[in-house]
Amino acid sequence: MSSIEKMNQAITILQRVVEDTGIPRNIRRAASEAIKILQGTTYSNAVRAANAISILEECTQDPNIPLFARTAIWQAISLLEQVTD
Repeated sequence: MSSIEKMNQAITILQRVVEDTGIPRNIRRAASEAIKILQGTTYSNAVRAANAISILEECTQDPNIPLFARTAIWQAISLLEQVTD
């Protein structure tokens, strides 16, 4: 699987988090911000993935995040960790 495909899969997972109104707003906002970073073109794929990971890791520490949302975010992080240039 190419880096682009992995990033697209991560975006799909994060999109589900953004659209779920049962997830706290700050978590959805972080996921939305990560999607914007991943869709940008300013930096290389690996840099965009690293920036998105840092945002997502921060929100997994939130005690209010539902377990299923945390698992989805970890899934996205796992995909993004495999992205290279």
